[in-house]
Amino acid sequence: MYLLDADDETIPAFRNAWSSIGDSIVVVGGDGLWNCHIHTNDIGGSIEAGLDAGRPRNVRVTDLFEQVAEEPWVREAEVVADLTGAVARTTAVVAVGVGEGIRRLLTSLGVQQVVAGGQSMNPSTAQILEAVEACNANAVIVLPNNKNIVPVAGQVDELTDKTVRVIATHSIPEALAALVEYDPNAAYDANARAMDAAIERVRTGEVTQAVRDASIDGERVHAGDWIALTRDGLVAATGSPADAVCTLLEKLVDDDSEIVTVLVGSDAPAHETDRIREHIEFRFPHVEVEFHDGGQPLYPYLVGVE
Repeated sequence: MYLLDADDETIPAFRNAWSSIGDSIVVVGGDGLWNCHIHTNDIGGSIEAGLDAGRPRNVRVTDLFEQVAEEPWVREAEVVADLTGAVARTTAVVAVGVGEGIRRLLTSLGVQQVVAGGQSMNPSTAQILEAVEACNANAVIVLPNNKNIVPVAGQVDELTDKTVRVIATHSIPEALAALVEYDPNAAYDANARAMDAAIERVRTGEVTQAVRDASIDGERVHAGDWIALTRDGLVAATGSPADAVCTLLEKLVDDDSEIVTVLVGSDAPAHETDRIREHIEFRFPHVEVEFHDGGQPLYPYLVGVE
């Protein structure tokens, strides 16, 4: 537990970060000063979340196995929670994704349930419905993160008493952009409008390897080529994943771009990632760059530009 000096508007994101690493969460206060308490095994992560929001102080860590009594303010604080300790929300989010790093990113931005799936491994409507029912909210937004999963997710609303809205995200970078606008305490329609607007501000692409000779958008692609794709289709077919990403960035980044996010897959070679980083620093010095270990299979690089 600790005291947190933080602006009030940072607290929803702070609570979301904590909800992904622990339970029995109490955050009470206001006007820039908050009393914060959590049960978690991730001590470092709980403090880092506070540093992202403001300035933690008077940090106290207690081993509950020692049966030390909780502070009175913790016992007395009102926590809206179900029997599992999950904090109730006005609007919850379910997202589809694969890769441990991607799962961590999604939950850190407030996603309550992550359904395993993606390219070539589409989840069923029943799996998405199960995740929706597990959310502690009567309204749920679903982020499919793949164009093939959008119609599958669209069937869930008819199968549940909850209100379900599908935001037609086609990629994880689109989902990350949308989740920055997510407010768990806002109505689902307000969240949907804000998240839809965020998706319009991001351009995305992906790099994968061709497994057979094929014709894509009228271009001949050979087995083993590294291909870069956007929503508009094929951008490049090259001899290395770094070359494919660099060509992709030339297509996506312009003078108005501010942030480039690169999600690095489980099989991405470190030297290729270094080449991409150097290319961005040299070609686009005006953008902020974020590299994240996504851990996704099949696609060594997923790229988002805002």
